[in-house]
Amino acid sequence: MNPDFSILARALLPEACLVLGALLALAVDLTWGRRATMSDRLRTATVIGAFAIVGALYHIIALGPIGPVFGGVLVLDRLAVATRVAVLLLTQLTLVIATGTTKARHPAEYLTVMLGATVGFMLMAAARQMLVAFLALELASLSLYILAGFDKSRESAEAALKYFLVGGTAAAFLLFGFSLIYGLTGSIDFPVVARQLHDQPLSPLLVVALVMILVAFGFKAAAAPFHLWAPDVYEGAPPSSAALIASASKLAGFVLFTRMLWTGFGPVAGSVARVETLPGWVPVVAMIALASMLLGNFAALAQKDVRRLLAYSAIAHAGVILLGVIVVRRDGMGPMFYYALTYGLATVGAFGVIGAVAQSSPCAQITDLAGLHRRSPLLAGCLLIFILSLAGIPPLAGFFGKFGVFAAALKVNGLAGLLGWLALLAILLSAVALYYYLVVLKQALVARPAPKAARIPVPPETAVALIITAGLLVLLGVFPSVILRLV
Repeated sequence: MNPDFSILARALLPEACLVLGALLALAVDLTWGRRATMSDRLRTATVIGAFAIVGALYHIIALGPIGPVFGGVLVLDRLAVATRVAVLLLTQLTLVIATGTTKARHPAEYLTVMLGATVGFMLMAAARQMLVAFLALELASLSLYILAGFDKSRESAEAALKYFLVGGTAAAFLLFGFSLIYGLTGSIDFPVVARQLHDQPLSPLLVVALVMILVAFGFKAAAAPFHLWAPDVYEGAPPSSAALIASASKLAGFVLFTRMLWTGFGPVAGSVARVETLPGWVPVVAMIALASMLLGNFAALAQKDVRRLLAYSAIAHAGVILLGVIVVRRDGMGPMFYYALTYGLATVGAFGVIGAVAQSSPCAQITDLAGLHRRSPLLAGCLLIFILSLAGIPPLAGFFGKFGVFAAALKVNGLAGLLGWLALLAILLSAVALYYYLVVLKQALVARPAPKAARIPVPPETAVALIITAGLLVLLGVFPSVILRLV
């Protein structure tokens, strides 16, 4: 390895911008912020965070894809660049929505933790070594635990504690799996691990290591049967924190998971399907995907709480993204990345609407959205686009996301193969999902508001963020190739 520190420094300039922005926000809040109102402190922190994110975006675009960095510890390919830009976009939208909806009493600290999580997401997107992947994942996870409990309410504290306990267990599984892989191959670099595993039989120790790693990522991604933390965290965390957990966190996590499986464990001995050989971990990931889609969709049918419904919906979407992970070798990263990004945008928007409604009236049950079209036409219109995109209705981006993943799965080995059956079941379960999404829209657009229900004021910054998010879902649905060409 011949590390070039100058290239490493340029590669990490975007992360440095975020760290400097977080420190500046803390310094300003500790000095000028002591004499300012809470709303001014919140807006000041948001502006500083926005400048830090714009600075990070400038350096990412200016540097572009340059390949392996620092002896291959990180890789800045087209996927890493696209993921870092997407993560910053989702963070920016979440940050602006949080300005108008969060009740945080420490805005600079909230921004600092949020930017810390984003640094973890960006490193996850570029990690090509187990140690960097683990540290990036834990940096992001520790920040998200704090964000989940930032309201300091009883529900928020319970959500943070459960999230922390499950996340800690997942970290132990992941570290144990990585340790076994190092013992088997003598390396922690994904490409070297792949060379060592090439043409080797599927030994029992390798099976245990892979199972440990898959279980860990199952916990992190809230895939069934490792999903139990998700409904409580989505319900108890502040809406902006839940939005970040459900969007940027998932996008970066699935990119890291995909890169690790195909770059490090792609040569793991597997089975010969009808037309091609699949790695040995494919059947396990396929079973997790199927369990996630079945449990997520059918459990969501029984939900009365809107946040728990979005949580079970997220579990079902994790199953579809896992199907996209499996088909990467045939169709590249495009379908998986496009689906995860558009799902993240729709989820950020949905939590933004919930947060805006919760500022003036309770928004726990689905029935609390009754008559939203009369109380706030803007929120109702945006919610319509977000929910229809999650349901996969054309011409919104969610439709093309599902179409891309299902078409890629059917191309691998046709209707008769494992992935073909999985794609058909996913299509049928998407029809099931349509029902509970329409229940939400019925309350928001058809049901009459309560007699004393007042209009809902929408902060300007929240309105702008929701309109931009809804516009992106329409534009990416009309021009999906804009994203597909990037990765």
